[in-house]
Amino acid sequence: MLEVGVNAAEFCLPNQDEEEICLRDIKGRWIVLYFYPKDNTPGCTTEACDFTAALPNFEDLNAIVLGVSPDSPQKHRNFIEKKELKVTLLADEDKSLCNAFGVWQLKKFMGKEYMGVVRSTFIIDPEGKVAAVWQKVRVKGHVDDVKAKLEELQG
Repeated sequence: MLEVGVNAAEFCLPNQDEEEICLRDIKGRWIVLYFYPKDNTPGCTTEACDFTAALPNFEDLNAIVLGVSPDSPQKHRNFIEKKELKVTLLADEDKSLCNAFGVWQLKKFMGKEYMGVVRSTFIIDPEGKVAAVWQKVRVKGHVDDVKAKLEELQG
């Protein structure tokens, strides 16, 4: 998993509207990049709704919030419409960004092992360096923790 102080992995991925979002185009702002396993599942829905509710606070901090999962742009669009989300969701169908950030890992559930996204969040500073990392995120209270850390980093 990428650590604080390293350069964030470069990326260009389609969002829910199939528009390409590239790190190079959004550098210069703070970026909250959160990885989640799957659209329309309970924890992922709560996290996306929490980030949506807090979006004005992040915008006040000159931060852009991007959610990333292996779901397709179409699935992201359906998720956004169904839950009235305001966050931008990136489709990492080949898992290249998940692998670059080290969040595509072996997971265990009910005795079965499988590869999947470990729920993780990264704050990327305006220079493109990783400024904060959360691994194996617990959804409850997470968005508040991220906002507080962003405020602290901006000092």
